Amino acid sequence: MKSVFLVLLFSFPAFATEVVQWENIPLPVTLHVGQERIVDVGKAVRIGYPATLEGKVRLQSAGGKVFLLANTTFPATRIQLRDTSSGELILLDIQATQSTSPLEAMQISYAPQTPATAKTPVPVTASTEPLPVLLVRYAAQNLYAPLRTVEALPGVTPAPVRLAKRITTLLPQQPVTAIPLASWQVNATTVTAIRLQNRSGQRITLDPRELQGQFTAAAFQHYWLGPRGLAEDTTVAYLVTEGPVSRALLPEPKS
Repeated sequence: MKSVFLVLLFSFPAFATEVVQWENIPLPVTLHVGQERIVDVGKAVRIGYPATLEGKVRLQSAGGKVFLLANTTFPATRIQLRDTSSGELILLDIQATQSTSPLEAMQISYAPQTPATAKTPVPVTASTEPLPVLLVRYAAQNLYAPLRTVEALPGVTPAPVRLAKRITTLLPQQPVTAIPLASWQVNATTVTAIRLQNRSGQRITLDPRELQGQFTAAAFQHYWLGPRGLAEDTTVAYLVTEGPVSRALLPEPKS
């Protein structure tokens, strides 16, 4: 008796992934209205986007992935993904069109930083302004200004913050909460942005001479804080240091 073998052919849907490499050039991402697209960043990021996208797209970040869902069509618009560990920025130019064709998931790959490929910081020589002034301006623009208006600063790179989640020794005489946001550096000179929030019900005038630490320069986005609960109760301090800011701050008390 001959044995009969039945070959059953099943058709399974193919799930492809588009792999793109981050080379410090904004990556184009196309969305279709009503279809969620997943971008695998491979690291935890915070999403920054312009006000023009409000209500047009849902942006979520979780587990090293970014989830994008367009509610309507819109032209190419730049958003930024900030690495929560290193402060590095990844730029995406997203646009949404009407289409029913399925979209592939996207995965971002990164070139290994070897001695041959790593970028060497370039000294800032094109401006007559002091480097601390340039760094403070660059940090403020990154936090407050639209991405398209941020002035380029040759040689600047994101720097790891490596500070406690809350700093109690920066302004110990004032009732403020100090939280590190991000750092940038040119060679050994670093600027670190620290968010300050008023915990009291009184207006506070900020004086850079009250900052505790060894700083080359320091500045505030605003020189006063409104009472707690108002929109004006928060600002940012910019600390310029030679080397990591962790060496310039007073040590946190041991709990």
